[in-house]
Amino acid sequence: MPVPKERRLILEHADRKGYSNDLACYVEHGGYKTLRKAIKKKPEQVCEEVLKSGIRGRGGAGFPTGMKWKFLDRKSGKPIYLICNADESEPGTFKDRQIIYKDPHQLIEGMMISAYAIQAKLAFIYIRAEFFEGARILERAILEAKKKKFCGNDVLGSGFSCEIVVHRGAGAYICGEETGLIESLEGKRPNPRIKPPYFPAVLGVYQCPTIVNNVETLCNVRHIMEMGGDKFSKIGIPNNTGTRIWCVSGQVQKPGYYEFECGALTLGEMIYDVCGGLLPGRRLKAVIPGGSSAKVLRADERFKGTLKDGTEFDWGINDVPLDFDSPMAVGSMSGSGGIIVMDDSVDIVEALANINAFYAHESCGQCTPCREGSLWMRKISGRMCSGGAREEDSELLLSVADQIEGRTICAFGEAAAWPTQSFVAKFRDEFVAKANQTLPEDDVDGPSRLRLI
Repeated sequence: MPVPKERRLILEHADRKGYSNDLACYVEHGGYKTLRKAIKKKPEQVCEEVLKSGIRGRGGAGFPTGMKWKFLDRKSGKPIYLICNADESEPGTFKDRQIIYKDPHQLIEGMMISAYAIQAKLAFIYIRAEFFEGARILERAILEAKKKKFCGNDVLGSGFSCEIVVHRGAGAYICGEETGLIESLEGKRPNPRIKPPYFPAVLGVYQCPTIVNNVETLCNVRHIMEMGGDKFSKIGIPNNTGTRIWCVSGQVQKPGYYEFECGALTLGEMIYDVCGGLLPGRRLKAVIPGGSSAKVLRADERFKGTLKDGTEFDWGINDVPLDFDSPMAVGSMSGSGGIIVMDDSVDIVEALANINAFYAHESCGQCTPCREGSLWMRKISGRMCSGGAREEDSELLLSVADQIEGRTICAFGEAAAWPTQSFVAKFRDEFVAKANQTLPEDDVDGPSRLRLI
């Protein structure tokens, strides 16, 4: 249920008693009225409203959505496609699935408005393979919408037609990268493409112009058209407009998903006021503000610098505003909105070992630095947790990570390298101490959760 200070747009009805995910309930609460409004406008007018809204992509990169739409190659004569990225595989992130499970028609309406704006005749929802129930819900919702002419042929009698196809993905983290997703959608191994030339807006699925947007982003399109781009841009703060869904996990009393205006609260307010603080008797040790690929922030450090607008700041971890730019200003990023909280019970080396094991498993293997480097980081950190740590391992981990960053086709290399770089830099003392730690006699194989690493 909503908490004080929350402003729910996308999640307005999601957790309300009696609200269901079927079409009748959605229409009863005003669903598809905005679609009726949008298709009476010219497509370019809809695009202009999205541009004026200032909304940035909610998938992780935070690129302005309206600007991405402007990059479409409309001169080639090729068909234009729309893809909804519902792969959601970033550890610590679980917002998109909530929308799909609880309010699928909101996504469909947002997609149809977006498809009309860019004049796409075919749209895909690329959903993570493990979300089989979500795929079933979406397929049922699409059939419901087609029967009422909200999608499919001749939408609401407008003459515009667009089919929506649910495509279950390959069950891989790399499929969240838009060009890897496109490769998978085409039935191929999801190896990310080299950019340039393969910018999806020019050369996407089937070598045609393609827009790839996140679930939350597409849902926001509905609200932009409902209230108008100018009014939407007043929500949040400059360059960080609209609301944002934050997922909070880890050692807090009330983990979950929360929707706030961008910049409306700080990291400390989220942890202590919204999520009830840490577990009893514990102290904050570290926070990852944007999913596992974001750099970790140490609880006791201070951050000094200058924001893009020239404002100087001097923040503790609790003072960092929750928007797109502030976490970046302190050396991390808001990413996919997954806030992972770690208290003083967490073994930092073990935490990194688990992250490294994940990225080593998920590397597509296309780029040698990432394929080999992620594997070696997994081996080194796993060995450290199994009683084989050496004092020089921290430097060795950094050396491997540094040789991955900036040397891969896609951003997966950075996603794999940044946790190691930041964990070692911020907690070097714990990595050194690991070398002098002896395991209990009954745990000679190391922590059970790491034995398979």
